[in-house]
Amino acid sequence: MTHEQTLILTILLATISMFLWGRWRHDMVAVGALLACVLFGLVVPAEAFAGFGHPAVITVACVLVLSRGLQLSGAVDVLSRAVLPTRAGPTLSIAALVTLAAVLSGFMNNVGALALLMPVAVQLAGRLDLTPGKVLMPLAFGSILGGTMTLIGTPPNLIVSGFRADREDLGGFAMFDFIGVGLPLALVGVLFIVLIGWRLVPRREQPGVSGFDTGAYTTEARVPEGSKAADMRLHEIESVLDEADAQVIGLIRNEVKMSAPSGGRLVKPGDILVIEAEVEALSNVLGTLGLTLEEADSNDESEDDDAHGEMQRDASQGKDKTVASKKAAAENSATDKSKDKTDEEESDKSAERSDDIVLVELVVRPESSLEGRSAKDILLRSRYGLNMLAVSRDGARTKARLRTLKIRAGDLLLMQGPSDTITEFAADFGCVPLAKRELRIPDKRKAIAATGIMLAAVGVAAMGLLPAAVTFAAGVLASMALRTVPPRSVYASVDWPVIVLLASLLPVAGAMQSTGTADLIAHILLENLAQGHAILGLAVILITTMILTDLMNNAATAAVMAPIGLGAALQLGVNPDTFLMAVAIGASCAFLTPIGHQNNTLILGPGGFRFGDYWRMGLPVDLLVITVSIPLLLLVWPL
Repeated sequence: MTHEQTLILTILLATISMFLWGRWRHDMVAVGALLACVLFGLVVPAEAFAGFGHPAVITVACVLVLSRGLQLSGAVDVLSRAVLPTRAGPTLSIAALVTLAAVLSGFMNNVGALALLMPVAVQLAGRLDLTPGKVLMPLAFGSILGGTMTLIGTPPNLIVSGFRADREDLGGFAMFDFIGVGLPLALVGVLFIVLIGWRLVPRREQPGVSGFDTGAYTTEARVPEGSKAADMRLHEIESVLDEADAQVIGLIRNEVKMSAPSGGRLVKPGDILVIEAEVEALSNVLGTLGLTLEEADSNDESEDDDAHGEMQRDASQGKDKTVASKKAAAENSATDKSKDKTDEEESDKSAERSDDIVLVELVVRPESSLEGRSAKDILLRSRYGLNMLAVSRDGARTKARLRTLKIRAGDLLLMQGPSDTITEFAADFGCVPLAKRELRIPDKRKAIAATGIMLAAVGVAAMGLLPAAVTFAAGVLASMALRTVPPRSVYASVDWPVIVLLASLLPVAGAMQSTGTADLIAHILLENLAQGHAILGLAVILITTMILTDLMNNAATAAVMAPIGLGAALQLGVNPDTFLMAVAIGASCAFLTPIGHQNNTLILGPGGFRFGDYWRMGLPVDLLVITVSIPLLLLVWPL
């Protein structure tokens, strides 16, 4: 083993370890690996960032934008309403949903396809009286399988094609080169999921709006004259409340309710604070600040005399709107005209006098900019005027202080605020709303245009008239010109952490090839496991890739295993395409853990799943993939 091989192996092992540890984001780890290769002379500095111009990376970015066009125009909504039955039983309904997901995933990013259909799946589960996970896991697995059918279905396919293109004697794969193996595999996989698989999914109750139980009550407390809280800033009051694990979720002044007042607001005598607190801590909170429970409205027939006020269960029940907030809606216009427009009032987004305060569940997507940040970090109240009432993680309801809780991918957030503001927040931070959505009336012209642009791009790339990267870049330009994707939304449509990950790992994988490390690893695998037998070698590459992809990002797995698979084929003197296709299939098929594929992470919170729940359906699907794909690879891509 040479000095350079030792260095690149050390960097590779450290990179994989960091991926598995999960402390840092995948794109950060990838950039670190790239810089390490540059510092140790394994990658020429001038070529360090050449990956950002690689056709595979450009194609991934463009496909994300075109997928966004299909979503914004309502084209997918039209298709889902046309395809999905409204009164069928579980098997037929799940079959239609999973099949639609697989078809969409073949022509758009499979993560985007899942995000579009998740709200539909949650509604379907409610209609069928199933737990959401019983529908969400089949949907996620079906979208993963559908991505194996075409070049643009999933990033691993594009990465493998890129490695093939880097070899002067081979060139990249065409649009439908993957369909010979991917289509039968998707058909068999979907059939298994529909007939047997969904029944294997463990029954986990989703901690939805009715299930969020933080043990807290929402109550109204008046600030009397002489109270300690009078003339304090709201953030000072919240500091006191933090000690009792309580929080202010609203303020009522002059019969006007503000759903999420800013911390800088001055609390005045006569104000009413809407406080969420543990019932055991409530008396301590009131006594410390000198607050009194607000009298119940005389028309309220509540029998809770001991509380001397109107106490209601957690706002997740959707019943925390008070008489004052109802009056606020009627007096909205007059109040706004009569109140002074001070700087404080103008800067406080939460002072909206709208009765359109809703509760919405949001699931945090992988690589969301929310990951690792808290509500306090993003200034949730001052920027958006929203309350985060509860968080569900790994199927459990956290009782940590919500304002400082570090959010993770897959978390389920219960948000309170104006519906349009929550929609804006979800778009800004990459969250998927799960509450029932009003079906949009699609823009027919834009829907037709978005569909036509995608079909034209796929057709041109499939016929080989232009390289895929050029074709899809032209599609993005057409989308901007026809405004199927607003120009301001183009860059927001790209999943930049994935782009950085791919662009950083491509030069690292190139260093594996140039130093002979990929051939060395392939030699070790073939000698010790396959013993020089080509079919066994193919199985070893496929299974090794599937194991790795369950433990780290699928795109990263493809980048690591593609040069190893190519090296194995060259050592055995067989068709390299067979081994590259095995890497593409293996890198896409992550069914055992929630971290192997973004789609698995995306359903973790909404399904109420635990880490160990995936293998119950995932292991049979993995075995099915191995059993079906190896004969297909040998048939379609003979050795």
